[in-house]
Amino acid sequence: MSKRPVDTVLITGCSSGIGYVTAKGLQARGYRVFATARKPEDVERLKQEGFEAVRLDLDDPASIESAVEQVLEMTGGTLDALFNNGAWGQVGAVEDLSRDVLRAQFETNLFGTHELTNRILPVMRRQGHGRILYNSSVLGFIALPYRGAYVASKFALEGLADCLRLELHGTGIHVVLIEPGPILTRFRENAYRRFKENIDAEHSPHREVYEKMERKLATEGPAVPFTLPPEAVLQKVIHALEAPRPKIRYYVTVPTYLFAFLRRILPFRMLDWIERKV
Repeated sequence: MSKRPVDTVLITGCSSGIGYVTAKGLQARGYRVFATARKPEDVERLKQEGFEAVRLDLDDPASIESAVEQVLEMTGGTLDALFNNGAWGQVGAVEDLSRDVLRAQFETNLFGTHELTNRILPVMRRQGHGRILYNSSVLGFIALPYRGAYVASKFALEGLADCLRLELHGTGIHVVLIEPGPILTRFRENAYRRFKENIDAEHSPHREVYEKMERKLATEGPAVPFTLPPEAVLQKVIHALEAPRPKIRYYVTVPTYLFAFLRRILPFRMLDWIERKV
C-alpha cells in the first residue's frame, strides 16, 4: 500500500497545457488519475492515451454532477484529491467588458469550480482526509491592465479558497493554491480567440493599446521573459499532494515570487506604476 497521503486525483482542464502535463506526470508517478475535459473528442483522445477520462464542462451543472457520479462509481465512493485547473482568460479593458462576458468568465473560473468542489467535499469529509488544489495565478493577487475579467475571477477564487481553508481546519482536508506566472500553454491562443469574439476593439478608446496587445497575443512561443513549461507547475502539484503538511500557497516562476515580494514592501502607488509598465 502507498505511504503517500494521496492515490486518486481528479483533474479538470486536461485537454492541453497544465492539466494535460499534470495528468501525465501524476499517472507516470503511480497515481490513479481521472482526467476531465469539456469536448468529447478530447475525452476520447485522453482515453486512447490510457487515462480514465470523463467529460466535465464547468459551465454545465448537469455535466459536473454526471462527472462526479462517474468518478465515484469507479473509485467505490472515495477520492483523495481534486486539482481545480480548468479555466480560461478574457482580455480587454474593464470598460469594454459586458455583463455577459464577465459572467461567462466567472461561470468557468469560479462558479463551476466552486460547484465541483462542493460536490467532492462530502466525500472527503466522510473519509476524513483530502486535498483540494486550486490553480490560481500571479493575477490572483496582483492586477495588470487589460486583464480585469481574469484578475477578478482569480482574486475571487483565492478569497473563496482562503475561507474554505479556514472552515476546514481540523477536518484532515488541505486547501492549497498554486500560483503560476507565465507558463507556455495554449492559454494565450484561447485568450486571443475570446478577445476577438467579445471585445469591440475598433470602437474602443483603448484601440491603440489593443493593436499592440493583439500582436503579443498572436505571438507563437514565449511572449514574455521567465516563461516556464507546464512541468514547473507539475512539480508544485506533486509537493502539494505528497507533503505531510502542504504549503498554503505555491509560487511558480520568477514573476510570481517577485510580485509577492513587491506587494509586501511597496506603497500601492509605486506598485501601480510597476503594474502599468508590465
